[in-house]
Amino acid sequence: MKSKSATSWSATQSEDLYGFKRWGAGHFGVDAGGFVAVQPLADGRAIRLMDVVTEAAGMGLKAPLVIRFQDLLRHRVVQLNEVFSRAIREEGYKGDYRGVFPIKVNQLREVVDEVVAAGKEWHYGLEAGSKPELMVALAMHEGGKGLIICNGYKDPDYIRLALLGRKLGKKIILVVEQLSELDEIIRLAAETGVKPLLGLRVKLQTRGEGKWATSTGDNAKFGLNTAEILFAVERLRKARLSSALRLVHFHIGSQVPNILTIKNAVVEAARFYCQLAQMGFPMGYLDVGGGLGIDYDGSRTNFDSSMNYSMDEYARDVVHNIKEICDDAGVDEPDIVSESGRAVVAPHSLLVVEVFERINKRESLGQQHRPREKHKIVTDLEDMLKNKARLGRLERYHDAVQKKEEAFSLFSLGYLDLENRAAAEQIFWQICEQIGRETDRSGYVPEELRDLKKLLADQYVGNFSVFQSLLDHWGLDQLFPVAPLHRLNEKPTVNAVLVDITCDSDGKIDRFIDLQDVKDYITLHPLNNKPYYLGIFLTGAYQDIMGDLHNLFGRVNEVHVFLENDEPNDFYIEEALAGSRVSDVIEGVQYQWEELCRRMKQQIDHATKKDLVKPREGVRLLEFYESQMSAKTYLNIERGGGRKPKA
Repeated sequence: MKSKSATSWSATQSEDLYGFKRWGAGHFGVDAGGFVAVQPLADGRAIRLMDVVTEAAGMGLKAPLVIRFQDLLRHRVVQLNEVFSRAIREEGYKGDYRGVFPIKVNQLREVVDEVVAAGKEWHYGLEAGSKPELMVALAMHEGGKGLIICNGYKDPDYIRLALLGRKLGKKIILVVEQLSELDEIIRLAAETGVKPLLGLRVKLQTRGEGKWATSTGDNAKFGLNTAEILFAVERLRKARLSSALRLVHFHIGSQVPNILTIKNAVVEAARFYCQLAQMGFPMGYLDVGGGLGIDYDGSRTNFDSSMNYSMDEYARDVVHNIKEICDDAGVDEPDIVSESGRAVVAPHSLLVVEVFERINKRESLGQQHRPREKHKIVTDLEDMLKNKARLGRLERYHDAVQKKEEAFSLFSLGYLDLENRAAAEQIFWQICEQIGRETDRSGYVPEELRDLKKLLADQYVGNFSVFQSLLDHWGLDQLFPVAPLHRLNEKPTVNAVLVDITCDSDGKIDRFIDLQDVKDYITLHPLNNKPYYLGIFLTGAYQDIMGDLHNLFGRVNEVHVFLENDEPNDFYIEEALAGSRVSDVIEGVQYQWEELCRRMKQQIDHATKKDLVKPREGVRLLEFYESQMSAKTYLNIERGGGRKPKA
């Protein structure tokens, strides 16, 4: 029989606890059955994520699993173009919107394919920041109206590729990021007889905000200062390429949380644009770069992992401020280019992780060690545990910490045996749990006692790699929403951090979204020796592409999901991609799997000759070794046999 507290919990409470309505943007929520559901088009048609996990498992694709909702990806492309179209119409703006998708945010073919197809109606283009990306953009770009913006460092071959695209009738704009690039562009334009389209990236004094604030200012990696811009335009005039200058570009960083920063940058860049137009250059495009954010924590603030504005407000402010500056200067309004990548692709995919083990201090607390001869340290701690009413919570905690440290010192000096040290540790954690329970029922909580929650949190072990699938969390403390995919009509009772299966202690997620602040733990359900799945959401930007081969885990399984047109809440998996196998990843680090098998055979043969293994056993060992070459790199979790999760 369920307890009253368990039955009184609702899916609505879980939806609020994990913040779905705040960060889900109308796409993610919890249904009445306690399952997470996604509405790719935010139109009422919903797909249970656990249904996708189950269908993928039937195809042999288990977690860790990336799920891409391609309809949601198309929806974001359409949404971005529509908000700019609406802002242009409402402001009476005379230019057009010519957005481009920066390939670096997610270079995967299936993502770029979908973006290009979804943006065709609006002549949505592509941005390339390297030679390989430009080669992708040239082949994937269709039509003559969409732009290809060329950023990043450029060698002669990069420039030749861009000029090749110009010969094919493509609107390719080479953005000059360093003054030294301009001479090479001028030389190659003369050599090939192709007139380039050029842009200048300006270094703004408007400072960015958030984790990428150093993208702007005097020490920025890219861009021309005011004096360099004047040098550049003189060189263009001298080379008789004045008519090639068409664009002003700026970038103030990825994930800009504050709309005021964006407004100030747009105003400053528009002044540069108007000055160049008044100097007689034809211009035509103002590129406001990236920066349009994602509200990862749902707080709608100017916190690093949030944004205090909407996509609509962003578009209105960009359009309004450019129009105002151009009208004031008497300059024709340019076509507006933006390079929004994170805002387009982040929501469309998530990582599904299966939790298979729970590591907790309570396992060793239930049966207290009883030394044959108790040390005074142990009896003092026991007295502290029993007489909890005698002292306040904070004082008891300080006293307990003092006694624990004293016990460790005595052990190191040889005055405390192993049994007494174990007893002291166990009683210390019992006192901490006791104080933690009291703290839950109190009002004001001192900072030291708030930290107890983190100390007492269990570790939930998930079959995934932070370094492969969530590199920004490890490298930049980027927050991602994390939530169970099922059991959301049950009350979660376990405070936990999520650790991965890599061999590094920092392979973990121990920072979680919260409306007020960042939390050091997340509240989850007991495992109960059953499959337990978590979703890590909004991972479609950068995480797919920035992972490495740490521990040789490689890419995870992946499915691409579409809504069924004829069914209200049904879906189909259009494409399923198997994750890396052992042979794949070891070849990526210059080993040949056949050679490794040959070496193992030699060693087994040698062991057989020395009678260390029997011939039949040696054959089985080699067969097993060879079979693992085609196995998946992540753990093969077997329930009811093999590796079992702890409750």
